[in-house]
Amino acid sequence: MRPHDKKAMLSIYFKEIHSFFSSLIGYLAILMFIIIAGFFLWIAPDSNILEEGYANLDKFFLLAPWILMFLIPALTMRSFADEFKTGTIEILSTLPLSESNIVLGKFFASFTLVFISLIPTLLYVFTISTLSTTKGNIDTGGIIGSYIGLSFLNAAFTAIGLFCSSITNNQVIAFLFSIFLNFVLFSGFETLSKIPFLSNGLDYLVSQMGMQFHYSSISRGALDSRDIVYFISIVALFILATRISLEKRKW
Repeated sequence: MRPHDKKAMLSIYFKEIHSFFSSLIGYLAILMFIIIAGFFLWIAPDSNILEEGYANLDKFFLLAPWILMFLIPALTMRSFADEFKTGTIEILSTLPLSESNIVLGKFFASFTLVFISLIPTLLYVFTISTLSTTKGNIDTGGIIGSYIGLSFLNAAFTAIGLFCSSITNNQVIAFLFSIFLNFVLFSGFETLSKIPFLSNGLDYLVSQMGMQFHYSSISRGALDSRDIVYFISIVALFILATRISLEKRKW
């Protein structure tokens, strides 16, 4: 990346970060994630970690993708839809910024905000480690792998959310379409693979097409290059699609 492109991208990045935290959006996103995750993990009877009797965070890492599936679209829905509606996208078009600079700047800003939302959950790790019969007797490798998996999911959901926001000036439509695509790519293929018709070996291949398969693989604590390539490909595909969408609107 050329110095000028890097500077342009950073200008968009800091503009978006400032926009998040100059209003309640950024704080609400972090707070909502912590409250929802905390409720299901420590209060809700069916998913309460304290009642399970095991010192692990498996339930959190099963629950977190579903929270992010809704949280990230709520953050990204305004990224371009609001720009189109208010006309500020035309101002951006007159600046020495390429579509790639704009998309990447917004992508990394949203990714950063969600990443910050995940940091307070490290307290869960400390709590579980403290409450275990043998202090510190937790699956550290699995927990690290699961956080890496959540980071990849964060990147993929963010790229999808930006694309959905780039094809409409209606934030609600962008939000709903983003949730739909997130669900299909995360859980849809896994559900499809369970159809009896595909039980002759195709079920495994179909399952591999979904994010859930690769997220679960990374969560085991062993990083496989195929899982990394999968997520990078999803992110690259939707960032490219977003850039093309912006170019079409421009012309």
